[in-house]
Amino acid sequence: MKNKILEKFKTLFGEDGTLYMSSGRINLIGEHTDYNGGYVFPGAINFGIMAAIMPNGTDKVKVFSIDFDEFVEFGLQEEDKPNQQWARYIFGVCRETIKRGGKVGGFNAVFAGDVPLGAGLSSSAALESVFAYALNEINGNGIEKFELAKIGQSTEHNYCGVKCGIMDQFASIFGKEGSLIRLNCKTGEYKYFPFHPKGYKLVLLDTCVKHELASSAYNKRRESCERAAAAIKKNHPEVDFLSDANRLWLDEVRDQITQEDFLRAEYVIGEVQRVLDVCDALERDDYETVGEMMYQTHFGLSRLYEVSCEELDFLNKLARKCDVTGSRVMGGGFGGCTINLVKEELYDGFIAAAKEQFAQRFGHEPKVYNVVISDGARKL
Repeated sequence: MKNKILEKFKTLFGEDGTLYMSSGRINLIGEHTDYNGGYVFPGAINFGIMAAIMPNGTDKVKVFSIDFDEFVEFGLQEEDKPNQQWARYIFGVCRETIKRGGKVGGFNAVFAGDVPLGAGLSSSAALESVFAYALNEINGNGIEKFELAKIGQSTEHNYCGVKCGIMDQFASIFGKEGSLIRLNCKTGEYKYFPFHPKGYKLVLLDTCVKHELASSAYNKRRESCERAAAAIKKNHPEVDFLSDANRLWLDEVRDQITQEDFLRAEYVIGEVQRVLDVCDALERDDYETVGEMMYQTHFGLSRLYEVSCEELDFLNKLARKCDVTGSRVMGGGFGGCTINLVKEELYDGFIAAAKEQFAQRFGHEPKVYNVVISDGARKL
């Protein structure tokens, strides 16, 4: 990938570019908690987006995407927003940097990635993060790392139509090899936890069912959570997010909110606690508890939050049958991957069963991605 990018840059622009990299992410547990002010527990992975970048002394950005085989040029004013969805991520990062007082001049760039698209590994956050990090360094803006993550998040909100939380961009910027990060999405406090599950593999099974997070389903769930939190706040003024509430307080307003809003809130309040339980378990090297919490999360996402689908539920049930330690849908839902914590001696049997039985049922095999926890945004 590296040589391909550098060669293309030289061909297009006649000079060498500086290489930057940012990673996709997994989230071990803590799904749909980020925009509810709760905890998430992500890590950067060994799949990412790499970009060669160089200032060009103009007020125009010229970018070539190897994966889309497409060249786009745009200016840096609000009215210059490009039509191509992939280019809007880069344009948004430029605009959000400028809004924060950062300097952004025209530049040339070529990028490519190996983050599987539509698998819930956050290729968009990796793209935002690599450009946010690179432009910050190239222009000497001195914007601190947390604000770089917020630049990516604001890009999603303002230029791509997804009201996402901060987790994906945070993991892409702050990722550290061999560590997961517990992030409090309300306060911004974070802590690294070593993740070296000896005797286990972390594997993703991609259903190849693609989800569009910008679809109304994601935003609808967010609105449900906000309504439930607002109802609880009438009794408990300290509640700004669902993460501030407990189950008893939710029960108090059961007859004041819809059944749908109640179920969404019930899931979130349970999930916030599961993240803390998993962190405690990791400090004891208790991977059995970690796995059981993953299964509980899947149940909640499937039955209470209703963001699973037949293919994901099938893989989750199969994981139980194969004695997989932990398994759950990962990411926004509506397709994508299950994340599985598998004992090494059971790995081959599980993968073989998953491929065979999934293909029998759905007509194609799931894709298999073995992931390793890696570093986040950096200059190469």
